[in-house]
Amino acid sequence: MAEVEILSGVTEALEALRAAGFSNVMITNQPDVALGKQRREVVEAINRYLSERLAIDTVKVCYHADADHCACRKPKPGMLLEAAEEMGIDFSNSYLVGDRWRDVEAGHAVGCRVLFVDYGYREKKPEKPYLSVKSLPEAVRIILRPTQQSPYEGRFS
Repeated sequence: MAEVEILSGVTEALEALRAAGFSNVMITNQPDVALGKQRREVVEAINRYLSERLAIDTVKVCYHADADHCACRKPKPGMLLEAAEEMGIDFSNSYLVGDRWRDVEAGHAVGCRVLFVDYGYREKKPEKPYLSVKSLPEAVRIILRPTQQSPYEGRFS
């Protein structure tokens, strides 16, 4: 728990989304539980900690590893579909903001708009289309920008 850090601007960004009528859903793969590198109780404690401090409406967690071939592990859309059913989410009016290629592919699978927070990880890059941003606060500024035109038109690259 001592290592959990809420990045600058995240609290305000999530509050702004909620104030604009969005539901904030945290979707997370946690394969270290299946691999025996982390205890489920620790992951649940971290998620509680974040949920108590941030405007998060629900948390969906996949505790499986790739070898389990489950339907919930991103890039498969199982957790997104579960959240949509529980919360009445319309993907055509939704955004997925993620920092891994698996997030982007899960967003594509359900047909929502995707913003990719590019932290420069040394891993596979996601497949387009997506809008690349440097942070969640930047993504939220784009999502909430008052405009007649979609923030995505002509901006996928």
